[in-house]
Amino acid sequence: MKYIDLQQSRDARDIEIIIKKFKAGTLQDGDPVSVKGAIHHIKNMGEFAFVNVRSPRRVFQCVWEAGKSSFDIHDIQPEDWVLLDGRIVADARSPLGFDIRMETITKVGGAVGSLPLEISNDRKIKNLQLDTMLNNRVVALRNPRIRAIMRVADGVMYGFRSFLREEGFVEFVPPKLVMGGAEGGADMFMVKYFDQRAYLNQSPQQYKQAMVGVFEKVFTVGPVFRGENSNTPRHAAEFWMIEPEIAFADLADEMDLSEAMVKSVIAYVLETCPDEMAFFNQFFDKTLLERLNALINSDFARVSYTEAVEILSKHNDSFQYKVEWGTDLQTEHERFLTEQIYKKPVFVTDYPKAIKSFYMRVNGDGKTVAAADMLVPGVGELCGGSQREERLDVLTARMDELGLSRADYEWYLELRRFGTVEHAGFGLGFERLIMYLTGIPNIRDVLPFPRTAGGF
Repeated sequence: MKYIDLQQSRDARDIEIIIKKFKAGTLQDGDPVSVKGAIHHIKNMGEFAFVNVRSPRRVFQCVWEAGKSSFDIHDIQPEDWVLLDGRIVADARSPLGFDIRMETITKVGGAVGSLPLEISNDRKIKNLQLDTMLNNRVVALRNPRIRAIMRVADGVMYGFRSFLREEGFVEFVPPKLVMGGAEGGADMFMVKYFDQRAYLNQSPQQYKQAMVGVFEKVFTVGPVFRGENSNTPRHAAEFWMIEPEIAFADLADEMDLSEAMVKSVIAYVLETCPDEMAFFNQFFDKTLLERLNALINSDFARVSYTEAVEILSKHNDSFQYKVEWGTDLQTEHERFLTEQIYKKPVFVTDYPKAIKSFYMRVNGDGKTVAAADMLVPGVGELCGGSQREERLDVLTARMDELGLSRADYEWYLELRRFGTVEHAGFGLGFERLIMYLTGIPNIRDVLPFPRTAGGF
């Protein structure tokens, strides 16, 4: 059923439709076409000019010829938005199999000043300081490399939602203003909420667990806020998380789900974003496609925290931060495990309870909790999950041990008091997965409009 035809006439000018018709043979050399886009780059050689036009998915080449084009090449400039009419010029050297000879053009919008960045030159823009790119973000986003990142991000988001819905999960939207912290209350952004003090939510943990009692399988996708003063390439103050939760599940079930989901998303992106992924493979990591394809068909490694510490402590001389039992693993340790020891993604399980959150189920040894972090090469921690503590007496004792106010979590305690079930879940860093998929080394480069400890 179609409700509106607003785009029908506009779609006829879409270069993607023109490409399909050319490949099908319904458009041939010399046939007239109309196309829309933005002028990306002009290479003027006097009587002849190459004009690159940018569409939502690609940059394609048109040609201007004196005497055959009815307008002056000096009448257009980069970032003019245009409707152009021309003819197909078949050319086997073109990535599309053809160029478009420009005949007439209509400007429907454009720049009124000089651009702060030369966005059509990937080599130059790659060498620019990241701060320069971020300070001119509106223009920089139009660069093909950065657009490719955003296209992959779109594929990742669609792939996540498709996988989870096919598995029977129900999506919900949790509040972003809370009275306390799911991760213990530290390093949160405080806001004034009428006559009370509130915080920007650092995790939807408790809300997910509440919704498990409604649907058994739930997930939420959205921004979370962390106030740590971390100026590293993989940290941001506002970022997005994919957060599933499932009833009748333990830690092993959680790891199985997160591994299957990541593999499914990678396969989806490889299938639906082939040009973008080929671009990253060519310019950032020439083994990227080979590794990702191999990953889909292999099992992630699984190792306990205690075993990981035993492995890492043998290499303490190589680390800035020494490893011993009870310390949290740093990025250098996580990457060493994935890049030097296992050479693939790794789950590290059963962390000391002292370095994990109060809602995680305590193991039988009384010292560790049923938690697992998924670590990936090039990034480090990608995903963190656990089996939740559903026993009310154990949960309240743990809160008292940590000095958490029961009053602030009364509604959460009601989940245990009025009926609960064994359940588990995880949160996956959306932007970190994009970093892993593309080889882009800085999280600020994969966020359209990053918010970091360094400022807006």
